[in-house]
Amino acid sequence: MREIGRGQPVFAHAPVSGTVRVMEGREDVIELLDALDDGTVGPGQVVVVVRDAGATFLAPLYADLAGIVCTAGTMRSHVGIVSREHGLPCIMGCEFAEAPESGREVELDCSGAVGIVRG
Repeated sequence: MREIGRGQPVFAHAPVSGTVRVMEGREDVIELLDALDDGTVGPGQVVVVVRDAGATFLAPLYADLAGIVCTAGTMRSHVGIVSREHGLPCIMGCEFAEAPESGREVELDCSGAVGIVRG
């Protein structure tokens, strides 16, 4: 895997891997909840990518995610604060050289001073 993005890790965490789901709103959340319910997707297998640092629509998913990547905000933004409360690896203000599409396998590495997304 090679680096495709970097940003600010919310807290130090060992690398995690998962399949990307780009989330734009509640319809995407409902779709993922349905996939979790029918077993198409397992808990801890999905890394969501969002643009809105105040993405409250993610609330029903926090317990089932492998990680979060947000292209805006800082560790003090809503997504950063809630991800820390849930112990969920999160990279904020991520800038992608190559934006991942839904279905791509990625690794989030929050173990250093810079959060790295590899894919």
